[in-house]
Amino acid sequence: MKQYLLFDLDGTLTDPKEGITSSVQYALKAMGIEESDQDKLVPFIGPPLKDSFVEFYQMDEEQAELAVKKYRENFETVGLYQNKLYAGIPQMLRSLKEKGMHLAVASSKPTVFVERILEHFHIDRYFEVVVGSELDGTRVKKDEVVEETLRRLFGEKPVQKDQVYMIGDRKFDVEGAKALGVESVGVAYGYGGMEELKAAKADYIVRSVEELHKFLLRGTEERTSGRTVMLQRVWMMAYSFLMFILVRNVAMYALGLLFRYLGENFPGPVTNFLVVRDADGALESFTGNGATVITALAFIGGAMAIWGNAKLLLTKTAEDMRLTHLKEEPAGNYLLIGGAVVGAVLGLNLLFDLTGFISKSDAYQAVVKEQYAGALPVVLICYGIITPIAEELLFRGVIYGHMRRFLSITTAIMLSSFLFGLYHMNLIQGTYGLLIGCLMAWSYEYFGSFKLPVLIHIASNVLGSLLSYTAIAASGFLSWPVCMLCMVIALVCMLQLLRQKNVF
Repeated sequence: MKQYLLFDLDGTLTDPKEGITSSVQYALKAMGIEESDQDKLVPFIGPPLKDSFVEFYQMDEEQAELAVKKYRENFETVGLYQNKLYAGIPQMLRSLKEKGMHLAVASSKPTVFVERILEHFHIDRYFEVVVGSELDGTRVKKDEVVEETLRRLFGEKPVQKDQVYMIGDRKFDVEGAKALGVESVGVAYGYGGMEELKAAKADYIVRSVEELHKFLLRGTEERTSGRTVMLQRVWMMAYSFLMFILVRNVAMYALGLLFRYLGENFPGPVTNFLVVRDADGALESFTGNGATVITALAFIGGAMAIWGNAKLLLTKTAEDMRLTHLKEEPAGNYLLIGGAVVGAVLGLNLLFDLTGFISKSDAYQAVVKEQYAGALPVVLICYGIITPIAEELLFRGVIYGHMRRFLSITTAIMLSSFLFGLYHMNLIQGTYGLLIGCLMAWSYEYFGSFKLPVLIHIASNVLGSLLSYTAIAASGFLSWPVCMLCMVIALVCMLQLLRQKNVF
């Protein structure tokens, strides 16, 4: 949420088509040019008039100035009122003002006309500053308008550029914002359209007034809606967690009985893959592969138990996040998050090993012995893919999805990650789960896609499995310089991402 909002007028707050095009027709006629098709004059909406007469009708300086004079002759008496507010604009301005935001108009239209239009539609009371061009032809460029608007808004105080949006429908609005170092919000419902705004590299693009309203208000919603609603949300998280654990454990017990029955009654290659027999052919225990398969199937059962709630939360979260991710994420950012993940996963694994924490933890050693008892392909499928997806549905899909709706983003990330660490029931995996959990939840917010935490979780488990199943430590990889290098790579990648966007 930003506190200072600069709005263009034409094509953003009002639809001026009839008034502007009819006045352009009037000016062209005075210059001896007949233009019956008003749609051909739509490009005049937005940029400085003089520039448009020069560009579209090849007028020289003197002719263009005369055309502007004739345009204003008609516009100030007739065209000014051939205008209408876009539906929802008054309601949006009112709610923004009620949230304490500072609103201004930054238009290339002469200030005197802008003020009369705002008064005509009774929305002038919402704006602290109104800046347009001058009738003498000065301050017509959008960057000049934006600069003057910021000067009046902030006065003697330093301009907080990170707290400003320039909102408009044309490339000129985007260019003016970039020139002053503030972010731009393009409105595709105006006259520039989606393609023009994309080509101009608007920071964000919205498709309707309703979408703009939601976008500008994001982060201002009430975090709690009363004690009852909050308790309901806490219960839904607890219910989903308990159902996941209960169904997973019941499924694990039932599958154990099933596999034991199959092993005892149907000897053969398939059951030999799952169970261990003694010299007399009697079933002794499950193989590492059998135990791994049972665990994976049990996790699928747990995921199915919470799927309805997870799907609902994922849909709601996706809708909430869509308004903050209207701008397509640069491809380079996916490489950066990939570098951060690989660096963090390898760095943390090496750190725990080099410090001796792994060798000293009996609880962790027992978990590793159980998880990595199967063949590598089986482990990669079961622990590398299946269990991460199931756990992400619970922890980022349901738990974090609920928390971010009534807690701050920072608190939701930390608390959900703490629970994820606690869930692992041993200090090493708990610490690792807390740190990687923060990375997964943060990436969910940063990229606006549930796929990111899932892929990070999969990458984390796969890399961990590969480290455990290979003799990579014997090659000199297990060393402090390599550990520090991995950590630095992760930190540098994260800092590069943070420089571009702050999700908190």
